[in-house]
Amino acid sequence: MASPSSSSAPASPWVILGSIPRVAAPDDGSDVSVALTAPPRVSILTVSPRVFPDPPTPHFFPFVLAADPSGLLLLQANLQCAPTREVIDRPDHQSVTWKDNNARYFVLDATTGSAFHLPDPQATIMHQALLGLVVSPGGGGHYMVAELQPIIGSSTATLLCFSTEVGEWVEKSVHYPLPPRPLSPICVLSHHGRLWWIDLSWGVITCDPFADEPVLGFVPFPPGKVLACREAKGLTDMFRCVGVSGGKLRFVDTYMDRRAHHAGGPIPTVGVWTLADPDSTEWTLEHEASFTEIWADQSYKATGLPNKVPRLALIHPKNPDVLYFFLQERLFGVDVPARKVVVCEVYGLVAPPSCCIATRFVRSWELPRALSSGNWSDGINLAEESYARPYRPSPEDYHMVGSLRQTFIG
Repeated sequence: MASPSSSSAPASPWVILGSIPRVAAPDDGSDVSVALTAPPRVSILTVSPRVFPDPPTPHFFPFVLAADPSGLLLLQANLQCAPTREVIDRPDHQSVTWKDNNARYFVLDATTGSAFHLPDPQATIMHQALLGLVVSPGGGGHYMVAELQPIIGSSTATLLCFSTEVGEWVEKSVHYPLPPRPLSPICVLSHHGRLWWIDLSWGVITCDPFADEPVLGFVPFPPGKVLACREAKGLTDMFRCVGVSGGKLRFVDTYMDRRAHHAGGPIPTVGVWTLADPDSTEWTLEHEASFTEIWADQSYKATGLPNKVPRLALIHPKNPDVLYFFLQERLFGVDVPARKVVVCEVYGLVAPPSCCIATRFVRSWELPRALSSGNWSDGINLAEESYARPYRPSPEDYHMVGSLRQTFIG
């Protein structure tokens, strides 16, 4: 539920939600609360020690995987445990992995402050970036949590699904239409009653998990925007994102060879592509601008920020003209067609520090009426506290959790 705060602060129909919540016992005894603040400030989620009983660290921490307009949030609680050997036994495929974490999953209801601990499935949930949440088309407060489990090189995959209408995990076999290339998943979106699995190097996979016989579709990125396998590995969500804006799926790209840029090559551009409808297989370029044009405008100069290519944050969920970027502990919005900065503020995140920031650490969240009509604050800035401490980043800090079956069949 919304945390008590200053009701004089401006409200908004949506917020930028920090993906990593605080862990603290809410004053009212609930398991979930959220401190709402209007963009570009970041709204902060708080979960109780019942949800995450250990002290969070840069390796083990709670993480929001999805934020739904119904008020539901899908959260992974990644707890440390002693290393254990785990055998993954699937039809026609067996593998062994070592686990040093215990990943628990919760569906949080921010309107009631409750947290539902999803039961452990008989099968193993493989990777946090392949797990999504979608509200049931039948209503009644029902929803489904589903993970796509491909075996790269095989023509089939598994949808591991938990539906509140069924009350248990079930497995659905689906045809896997992609060529044998390893996935680099980053998140799962809900749009138009479907789930959309995002690989920022390649494209999006989609299906209706409620169907008795789900059919996977694949939409590759526009020509020239598909990266080679493992190109920019670990960097794509600093410069690319896919989000829902204005009721349509949008692909945002600022990627180009950073080495060429640092060597005096061309300044990167930012482009926004649109998928006209959920059944479309082609993207349409809507807007494009160079950062040189943005830097030259007086609105950018007024921010006092350097002429440095920023990291991408997200696309405005209502207005696809506006993109948000991170630079020097500030989050600023740019009207791309106008080449103008429309808002700029110091953001506040629980984690990570700015050296590790990427799109996955914030989520645009369209609020249900029960939250948007509540109390709002001017924002809390937990980031300043963390930046005040010496910090030596590690490549393993705030990493994505899970393993992908990249075994090639045949």
